[in-house]
Amino acid sequence: MHGGHARGGRGGRGFGRPGGWQQADLPPADDAPAWLIGRLPDDWFTGEPTVAVDREEIVVTGELPAPEGATGESSEAAAQGRIGRFREETRDARMKIADEAEARYGRKVAWGASIGDTRVLFTHLAVPVMTRLRQDERRVLDTLVDAGVARSRSDALAWCVKLVGEHTDDWLTSLREAMSGVDKLRTEGPNL
Repeated sequence: MHGGHARGGRGGRGFGRPGGWQQADLPPADDAPAWLIGRLPDDWFTGEPTVAVDREEIVVTGELPAPEGATGESSEAAAQGRIGRFREETRDARMKIADEAEARYGRKVAWGASIGDTRVLFTHLAVPVMTRLRQDERRVLDTLVDAGVARSRSDALAWCVKLVGEHTDDWLTSLREAMSGVDKLRTEGPNL
């Protein structure tokens, strides 16, 4: 076999998603945003919270009202203080809602809050991802570490992924929608 790409373990398909394990091992979470928005108290956030769902985690973030009277450098400190107070005051209720959502969707729930440009994520997952990088790719990560942009190769890789996500958001959204259509067709197919 040339190029080192073994095809046998993936049903002969080679590249792309092997399919199946997502549906078999995880309950669907298509309605998680709606369920969480309906489940959250109306007075927690100034508007509708953002609910992001992936295979491991559901992240709920919402905008809090800005503290009055804080300006300049003190506004950042005031926002941090307001977010900290929200975190402490809502802890028990958030834990109860998270337990319900975890039982329903099979994913951990993380929380966050923002005020303007100040955004704080509370306890959330950092999931290890296996990857094999060639020397040129490792050199990119090492350059980011050496330049002080990242603390480690892992941080550098996360930074790169975030940067790509910010600059290709429309394309990634289209790709996710297409994959969702493929998953739907796969579930509607014949049972063998």
